[in-house]
Amino acid sequence: MDFGSRKYAFADDAPPVVIGEIGVNHNGDPALARRLVDAAVEADVDIVKFQVFKSENEISRFAALTPYQQATSSAMANQLDLCRALELSYSAMHDLKRHCSERKIGFLCSVFDSESLAFLIEELKVAAVKVASGEVTNWPFLEEIGRRKLSVILSTGGSTLAEVAGAVKVLRASGCPELVLLHCVSSYPAPATELNLSAMQTLKKEFRIPVGFSDHSPGIEAAIVATALGAAAIEKHFTVDRDMPGPDHRASIEPDELKRFVSGIRLAHATLGDGVKRPSPSEIENLPLIRRSLVARRSLRKGERLTREMVAIKRPAAGIAPEDIDKAVGKQLIRDLDDDEPITWSSLN
Repeated sequence: MDFGSRKYAFADDAPPVVIGEIGVNHNGDPALARRLVDAAVEADVDIVKFQVFKSENEISRFAALTPYQQATSSAMANQLDLCRALELSYSAMHDLKRHCSERKIGFLCSVFDSESLAFLIEELKVAAVKVASGEVTNWPFLEEIGRRKLSVILSTGGSTLAEVAGAVKVLRASGCPELVLLHCVSSYPAPATELNLSAMQTLKKEFRIPVGFSDHSPGIEAAIVATALGAAAIEKHFTVDRDMPGPDHRASIEPDELKRFVSGIRLAHATLGDGVKRPSPSEIENLPLIRRSLVARRSLRKGERLTREMVAIKRPAAGIAPEDIDKAVGKQLIRDLDDDEPITWSSLN
């Protein structure tokens, strides 16, 4: 997929693509948004993601605040008022995309309405969009996105397998050229015991496309587990300060945590290896010292015929391997051996 200054294949043999979710954690301030981009660059994040929307196009004035929004934004009357205060202008989005290009970090946006979709395609010239979990059953909008021939990263929080299947079918049928699914739990923060990370494997088996994880849980541990389970991408909200006002800060990590988040994911993927069971390079020099071989249980004399009673099995592996003991027993010694001295094939007839 093309994310402006960066492209990613979401391949099984590659580390997960790390998406730093800025979302609305800029609190409507373009300067803070730029600061968050810079923090993502410092943490070696692959892609930063914003949300592009016109509140009136997607939210009714009858939409009440969700429980997590009430906990952080109770002064707002409803979702419409809350989101109006968190919009970034189209001009600001132009500047942010340019800033991402200058900092050589991928640029991605979640899109929530047709007007914003047209802006992303016609003005920002994006080739890929993120589609939020709340749109899984919004088939008309999914069809519109597919007709635009955009690559899609689709979050699946709160969805059944059948609902995800319906969304995938609509996107594919309408022309979506490339699709990645993200398993997630649409709760902020999401309880660790409800993450159900095994569902990633269910999605991958069912749809045979790359599957990742959008992590709304506290901390970085779940992302490490998701990496071990083969996540193609991992998305995480981040902020400069978790105590700032706003709906998503509480479920976000701060810049120092973001650095550990990225390095932890990369290290976790590196530990997986290629699956071939063989000695690693760092083990090779240790093997002769930690494995055993046949040694003389007592002083042995040339001409004696070796019996099991004459043999002990001890470190190091400088003599005949223990699995070959039956081949060695019965052979005649052609030289003297000291007590504890390794028995080698060259010491036998």
